[in-house]
Amino acid sequence: MKFIGFNFNKISIEKLSDNFENLKINTNINILKIKEVDSDFLIPKEELISIEFIYNINYDPKIAKIEFSGSILLTDKSKTVKDILKKWKDKEISEDFKTNLFNIILRKSNLKAIQLEEEINLPLHISLPFLKKQEKS
Repeated sequence: MKFIGFNFNKISIEKLSDNFENLKINTNINILKIKEVDSDFLIPKEELISIEFIYNINYDPKIAKIEFSGSILLTDKSKTVKDILKKWKDKEISEDFKTNLFNIILRKSNLKAIQLEEEINLPLHISLPFLKKQEKS
């Protein structure tokens, strides 16, 4: 699959508490819709699909929540697109396609989430690399 475009339709962040005791952070991705899209700008042998998603980051117990919804445009040969659409009729996605799709969503959404978390003083939902002083022996 070739990645064509990514758009956020909704970005929501809400801080409910400043008490971070017993903090548990859970993430969830839901694919809402996969549909074929007509396009005049692609090579005729390739077809375009749109994937709508929701990505949630929940800070429990009721500390904060972040929600992203958006869409992704992908293109591929018509056989691959038809296979994806056929499986989606039963709300199924192949593991290879799901892995690639989730990686796109995570890469784009996590960058935005880190920025928002920093702005409203929430702990980051993923660990960033950091340096540690080396101890002398």
